[in-house]
Amino acid sequence: MKQYQYVVFDVDGTLLDTAEGIVKAVKETMRMEKLEIPADDVFRTFIGPPIQNSFEKLYGFGAKRAQEMAAVFRNFYRQDEYILRAKPYEGIYEVCRALAAAERKIGIATYKRQDYAEKIVRYFQFDRYTDYIFGADHENRLKKVDIIRLCLNKMGCKDYGQAVMIGDSDNDAIGAQALGIDFIGVTYGFGFLNEEDVNAYANAGCADTPLGLFGLLGLA
Repeated sequence: MKQYQYVVFDVDGTLLDTAEGIVKAVKETMRMEKLEIPADDVFRTFIGPPIQNSFEKLYGFGAKRAQEMAAVFRNFYRQDEYILRAKPYEGIYEVCRALAAAERKIGIATYKRQDYAEKIVRYFQFDRYTDYIFGADHENRLKKVDIIRLCLNKMGCKDYGQAVMIGDSDNDAIGAQALGIDFIGVTYGFGFLNEEDVNAYANAGCADTPLGLFGLLGLA
């Protein structure tokens, strides 16, 4: 397998299971705004994509109303009882340690807002492995491709053929493809449910557990 020199991870559904905190904040937002609470399985769609997109899709809101909902959500989610209600996936620290030991550069590119991304990444001590943490801007102008590009450029990546994006959703796959870098999909998160979902996009492999990344990254 290819030994990538630059490895970029998504956060939600890839490094961390953030479902509990996000869903709790989304429900609080819906209650505050007196909106109908959907079935539990719908909340999975709120984890990973820009939060305003999820509100827009679920309720048919226009862009302005969706942004207002996103602002309410963020007022809840920034509190520790929400944002820190997460857990690292079993085996993910082992992957990061192995990459660091092999002198590969690690980066993080997420749709979480930049300040939230830095807070949660540092709280769960992934900053032991990287200082390259890139998230969304406050105005939600950046797309995933922009965030990945910023991360790679800051990492000093000149040859995108040496880079790979690892994530659990179509946003990650599409962003990687737009840059012309390899993509590895994971099915233990929130977006892709199985290998068939991953294979709908160009990819260099699929992992159903973090430890499954070892072979795909040339660490085994």
